[in-house]
Amino acid sequence: MTPTKKVKIKDGLSEEQFSEEVLKSEGELTVDVYETATDFVVLSTVAGLNAKDIDIQVDKDMLVIKGCRPSPDEGEKNYFYKECYWGPFSRKIILPENIDGTKVQAEFNKGLLYIKFPKTDSKPVKGISVQEG
Repeated sequence: MTPTKKVKIKDGLSEEQFSEEVLKSEGELTVDVYETATDFVVLSTVAGLNAKDIDIQVDKDMLVIKGCRPSPDEGEKNYFYKECYWGPFSRKIILPENIDGTKVQAEFNKGLLYIKFPKTDSKPVKGISVQEG
């Protein structure tokens, strides 16, 4: 059997060094973003938290979701796989123009976070005529 080689990835770091660097960084939430006839919806799985542990902010055309998943680890363990992210996380989503950010609603149930923005009437597109010079 051939011994395993350390593979060089990302800026010359070994796989082990790269994994440690990733673990030190902030995690990013996975999201589904879709629209219905009346709403613009952001859906995310946020397991292991309570609603009070999630910070949601709307700043102009940006939705920001933040939080921190505490690690359930107690003591030394010999992992076969360690894929779950524990620690601080955030996600920024650019919002469309035709939503009302003042009437946003957020619901958290069984680890699913739904953020709904009601749609507004679309702003008319203004045509610009080009003058010959």
